[in-house]
Amino acid sequence: MTEFFQGIAPIAHEGPDSTNPLAFHHYNPDEIVMGKRMEDHLRFAVAYWHSFAWEGNDPFGGQTFERPWHPQDRMTTARIKADAAFEMFDILGQPYFCWHDADIRPEGDTFAESLRNFEEIIACFEEKMSTRKVRLLWGTANMFSHRRWMGGASTNPDPDVFAYSAATVKTCMDATMKLGGENYVLWGGREGYETLLNTDMGRELDHMGRFLNMVVDYKHKIGFQGTILVEPKPQEPSKHQYDYDAATCYGFLQKYGLENEVKLNLEQGHAILAGHSFEHEIATAAALGVLGSIDMNRNDYQSGWDTDQFPNNVPEVALAYYHILKAGGLATGGTNFDAKLRRQSLDARDLIAAHVGAMDVCARGLKAAAAMLEDGGLEDALKERYAGWDTPEARAMLNSDLDTIFDKVNAGAITPSPRSGRQEILENYVNRFV
Repeated sequence: MTEFFQGIAPIAHEGPDSTNPLAFHHYNPDEIVMGKRMEDHLRFAVAYWHSFAWEGNDPFGGQTFERPWHPQDRMTTARIKADAAFEMFDILGQPYFCWHDADIRPEGDTFAESLRNFEEIIACFEEKMSTRKVRLLWGTANMFSHRRWMGGASTNPDPDVFAYSAATVKTCMDATMKLGGENYVLWGGREGYETLLNTDMGRELDHMGRFLNMVVDYKHKIGFQGTILVEPKPQEPSKHQYDYDAATCYGFLQKYGLENEVKLNLEQGHAILAGHSFEHEIATAAALGVLGSIDMNRNDYQSGWDTDQFPNNVPEVALAYYHILKAGGLATGGTNFDAKLRRQSLDARDLIAAHVGAMDVCARGLKAAAAMLEDGGLEDALKERYAGWDTPEARAMLNSDLDTIFDKVNAGAITPSPRSGRQEILENYVNRFV
């Protein structure tokens, strides 16, 4: 045991009237929402990288956090970090966690040494998980931080880097399966380009498509029953990312024959960077049949970059869960808090309180979303707005041709009369629930 979380008791649900900052006011894992336990709807996960590996640095300043597992370049401190992580999981009681390989083990001088370090920590995780309820939502590989990835991973102009990427993903998929992970995520942090002056875009896209096909083939080879997920991100660090948003990723999956094999892990902050809302990305993925999982956070809307703050906007969260519930839920996915403390929030208590507050915000959003669906107001409004398309005439028009349609319009049989979209009324409707 470490002393980092000393004195912090497991978090309990105390209800909305409690003033305890380290209690759940709205998240009650056993509360039934639309016939299902709240915990089973939300499927919360803690992100190992932001909660334990991040040191409080930003583009203009270095480390601000001082943790018992610093520096993170030794196996002894990696084990201390694991001890602290699972202590926090016990305190929060969330059902899942997620990791990158580089979060949990120190980098070795060779691939083989890094792999030995990784496998040792995976064995440590396996032992700790054997006596706890916490499970692995997904694993992934960090193929963006080390200098070897500066030109991309699967899209790198150097075939040796492609090979290193393939070997890295294999080891992470093996570890994810060993720990019973329910998904495997590929986030192409540098799968894009900074300038076309030195980029063969067509070749890079083909290499990325081939790489992802290799991943899917390996999934089936080893019998991994989880879902392969790709995470869209429009920029930062690469200026032009190939995985820009949900629609772009779906087009990529279709081009390389993967639309039935791979789903998407969508992040609130990435949606904002792409110029979308989170519910837009979720609704897009759901409509295309590739909604997999979500990373829940928020951006600072004034800064214009990916600040990865914990969520605190209930109306935004409610609309996100509305589209998730409407699509049938998250299946093997979950709600991963890809969020980090502010660099001035130094204490262990801050880390716990951030997750507690975020879990409460999501619980409030989920309940509001469920109430809207059960009330049916938005669905009734949609049905009314598109009612014209349910007529025999409209259905026949879709199976017609331009000449036939022209004849009807030209004869005066069809004269459009615009109707109100009622946006403000619908926004007022949503506000009744949030």
